[in-house]
Amino acid sequence: MKILLLEDDNLLAQTMVQILEQESYLVTLVENGEEVIDATYETKFDLYLFDINVPLLNGMDTLRLLRKSNDNTPTFFITSLRDTSSILEGFDSGCDDYIKKPFDLDEFLARIKAILKRKNPIIEYKDIVFDLYENRVIKSQEEISLGVVEKEIFALLMQNINITVNKSTFFDCMNKPSDTALRAVISKLKKLLNLSISNTKGVGYKLEKL
Repeated sequence: MKILLLEDDNLLAQTMVQILEQESYLVTLVENGEEVIDATYETKFDLYLFDINVPLLNGMDTLRLLRKSNDNTPTFFITSLRDTSSILEGFDSGCDDYIKKPFDLDEFLARIKAILKRKNPIIEYKDIVFDLYENRVIKSQEEISLGVVEKEIFALLMQNINITVNKSTFFDCMNKPSDTALRAVISKLKKLLNLSISNTKGVGYKLEKL
């Protein structure tokens, strides 16, 4: 799952990134609202975590712009603002939850897991079940071991059945992206999971509809 974190307090930001990555989330960190707009233009995220008082474009105004562009990605405000008017304004701008600093770590992670579980269902294909929340791939009732990159690429294919996914989208999941490396991952998935994956040369890959 991909999380966009907007936080300009460097120490807190690095701590949050570390905590989230330990839970196997992929985190992109930005420091102001304008960087949020740029990041969301390039990448599809599963959750936004926004501080409110940040430079250039504050968190609430940033979310208003995203909502006006029909971006309905679940969003948490994480802020030290505690007055009722700020909380109400936060929900009015389109947020799904409001977490006050300092926050309890277990509660913080529980809220994230709860909203992602509601958003990301179990996907089935042939005899394969992919639980996106638990991050588990089951084939014929047996769990299949896949690496982080392999799961990310498989998730993209499963979420876009019968739609060609551009190779640049796959590259976002890879540490050292290249056509050769992507072909190797696709070949492994096809062989290991018996998938019907077609290639549009120079464009991307598609998991064929049953």
